[in-house]
Amino acid sequence: MPRGPALGNPRLSEPLRRERRRILHAVHDRVEEVAETAVEVMRAEIPSYALQDERFFGDVQDQVLEHYQMQLAALAGDRDMTPEDLVFSRAAAMRRARAGFALEDWISAFRVGRQVLWDALLDCAGTSAEAQQAALSLVTPLMRYVDYASTHAAQAYVEYQQHVVADADRERRDLLDQLLAGVAPTRGPLMAAAQAYGVGPRSPMMAVVAVCVGDTRTGDPTSAENGYAASASISVAGPWAGRTLVVVRHGEVVAVPVVRAGMDAEDICAHFETVQRRLARAGTMLSMGISTVAQGAGELPRAYQEARAALDLVPDGGGVAALPRLSPFDYLALRADDLARQLVDPRVRLMLEEDRRRGDTLAATIRAFAEADLNLRLAAERLRVHHNTAHYRLRRIEERSGRNPRRIADLLELLVALAIRDGAEESGDCE
Repeated sequence: MPRGPALGNPRLSEPLRRERRRILHAVHDRVEEVAETAVEVMRAEIPSYALQDERFFGDVQDQVLEHYQMQLAALAGDRDMTPEDLVFSRAAAMRRARAGFALEDWISAFRVGRQVLWDALLDCAGTSAEAQQAALSLVTPLMRYVDYASTHAAQAYVEYQQHVVADADRERRDLLDQLLAGVAPTRGPLMAAAQAYGVGPRSPMMAVVAVCVGDTRTGDPTSAENGYAASASISVAGPWAGRTLVVVRHGEVVAVPVVRAGMDAEDICAHFETVQRRLARAGTMLSMGISTVAQGAGELPRAYQEARAALDLVPDGGGVAALPRLSPFDYLALRADDLARQLVDPRVRLMLEEDRRRGDTLAATIRAFAEADLNLRLAAERLRVHHNTAHYRLRRIEERSGRNPRRIADLLELLVALAIRDGAEESGDCE
């Protein structure tokens, strides 16, 4: 590691040198008082510090005092800075990181310490022109020290946080792997991690699988940034309290939300749909598949396979396929292949294609008639048209398709053809 910056005496006239030494000695004589002042300002200006106890502030004061003594000695030219001199600062940075303090709070503490020391230097300098000039000669070396020391502290902070993140990632992956094997951990760190996410052997939960299909910012849908952006967004609590287990693995993001008391599957579907839309607005297009509810860890492997299968139902441009929102009929229609489409009578297919171009009025009538249990008057009310208009539309459907909607078998065939058409449109397979 390179040596630190040179902070000793620059080329000054002898009178300025004397003034500079005088100022530094004066501050050194009251350095403990200056350190106490710095700690009080930190307590007042940094919210996370204000919440701490006296033991914490005793540690902070020791750190500030050691920094001040080192700076004053270096500024006086008594010593040069070396990386080894800042071992105490790196250790303190790791203690703050371990305690959960944000890096910006640690840097704010450096800012406060620098300002209080500078105020003390000016106060000890006095008002004479020579004293003011000597004080100004201390500005650059003082800033160099703060920059050098804060950089070392920040590196220690980041190293610790990377270590913590890497450990947390490994723990989440290990936990997910065990859950996807159908077993909830019953001992050790993984059990504690599972409990933190609300996951128990019989907890109702769901599986969500997301993959990136487009990125308007970088053009690279496979970049790690997409996975971690999705992971961070998914981890944020939705309409429930608690954390959600989220892991980036094998090119996909896997989440295991627990269906907590007062919730149902629709709450979770709505939350993940909101996440998908928020990321899409930010430029990351995701395809998401959401499973049905698994009653405990033993059913989670099945739920995971469901979520992956649901991805096949998502259009090419991204979106959400939530199995709890689909009926068996909807699911089968969305899974229809080319053969199923070919089995649709050409007359029916032609009618539906032409109707789509004209506003889908006949398709709406078919759906409304089925939902009204073949009660034409009720269907007309729901469509907000006259009974005669609805009757005319049914006649048109029969004339053009050869299927009478009043017959159950014919109505079912029309509904299947309509669902297959809509499924093809959603998947992008239609011409």
